[in-house]
Amino acid sequence: MTLKRLALILMTLLVVARVGLALVGSLNEPQVQGQLELYQTNLILKAAEYQADSPELQQPVEQLLGTAPYDNAAKQYASIYESTTKTLQQLESQAQQAALLVNDGQMMAVNGAIDEIHTFQAQIRINLGILAAHSQDLKTAQSQWQEVRNREPMVQPWGKTATVLSQLWQESPANLPPDTSAILQTELKGWFASEALAQFYTVTDQPTALTQLQTERQALAETALIRLGAIALLPTVGGFVGISLILFLLGQWALRRQESLLASPFAPFTVPWDGETTLQGIVVGFFFFSQIVLATTLPLLVSLAGLNPSGFDLRGKALYILFSYGIMTAGGLTILYYTIRPYFPLPEGWFKVKLWGRWPLWGVGGYAVAIPLVFLASLINQQFWSGQGGGNPIILLALQSQDLLALVIFFVTASLAAPIFEEIMFRGFLLPSLTRYLPSWGAIALTSVLFAAAHLSLAEMLPLTVLGGILGFVYWRSRNLLASILLHSLWNSGTLISLFLLGR
Repeated sequence: MTLKRLALILMTLLVVARVGLALVGSLNEPQVQGQLELYQTNLILKAAEYQADSPELQQPVEQLLGTAPYDNAAKQYASIYESTTKTLQQLESQAQQAALLVNDGQMMAVNGAIDEIHTFQAQIRINLGILAAHSQDLKTAQSQWQEVRNREPMVQPWGKTATVLSQLWQESPANLPPDTSAILQTELKGWFASEALAQFYTVTDQPTALTQLQTERQALAETALIRLGAIALLPTVGGFVGISLILFLLGQWALRRQESLLASPFAPFTVPWDGETTLQGIVVGFFFFSQIVLATTLPLLVSLAGLNPSGFDLRGKALYILFSYGIMTAGGLTILYYTIRPYFPLPEGWFKVKLWGRWPLWGVGGYAVAIPLVFLASLINQQFWSGQGGGNPIILLALQSQDLLALVIFFVTASLAAPIFEEIMFRGFLLPSLTRYLPSWGAIALTSVLFAAAHLSLAEMLPLTVLGGILGFVYWRSRNLLASILLHSLWNSGTLISLFLLGR
């Protein structure tokens, strides 16, 4: 066995261990999907304040919001609370194991995660109390806020907020702190803040402030309705087009078989290298460099430079992510180049980029087909993981992004850099390389699973595998990397735009 082969085997084992542990570890993380659902719930609550001028307008509003938006919001928050409780139980079990093993590093990390969940659950209880108070269920509301106060000082500053809310909704509010208004506006967000402020202005007899608040709530409700409509429009229209395309493709295949668009008229790729070279290109060029080398050295170098990425503002975090991805792309493509350079000139068809042809149709059509299929995979996926399984942290950062420059940076990273690099590595290199040993459908399937695993989230494995399969098929049929890059870019762009609308 050569030294090079031994090194490749060791790096492959390290990568398998790293990715495997990351996927298993993601089980202890709440799904990003839960956070997205809460953001959408909060947007619906804002929109529910809309007072239509006529019954004709009220009907479409109810269709968009549902017949019982406040009850549905309470159920959604209770569901998220339940899922975080499961995560908390798992983390507490890990903390006990770490204590037995005297693993101080793991203890600190797990305890930090436990504290974050306690704080998040306190925020959920605060909001559940306000929803109960809105429904005139003051007993439940006071119970929720009392639970938060019982956990002081662990859940600061929510204990003080709970005390203020409890006083506001008493029969005879008294002893309200002088900074009550500031507390409500600082600690609460969106509908919950305006609902609490409305109660404050009512009990303190401030009719002018209450009228102004009601006017502001109506304006915000109109904006929220527009945003909800925009968020629903793309998947609705795209889903309809996608389902129509799927039915057309299946019908054409049933009638024309080998002459249909679903058939594979192209000859297989000529693969000049063996499996060891394929393994080197994808394992070293993508997984080992990004998940081990870069993940280890970059934070260390940044720390030695006196910087702390966790303390960056939103723009700083966006730039740091873009910088990290730029290094990963440059390093990964350099490794891939030197891996396959001995086989230059490559056979016809490798890494083909053609500016003319029907690749835009394949990219846009693939995107439309992906919408209903990935949505269906996500629904199935939710039944398995019960709110756990982790997710892409960029999503939460994008949700918080009200800064246009930060959003542009996220767009460059997710909609340009990521599609180009990942499509070159997975569809341009790995997929055709695997056809030396597998049929085209098998190469597409295996590439899709590895593509999903690279995102290190069990909660996203099934949807990303489906998306990867569509990306692989589009590339295989178009034989043009621009087609799969376009599809990938459209998918990430649509996600970012939806997140921006949700988080505003």
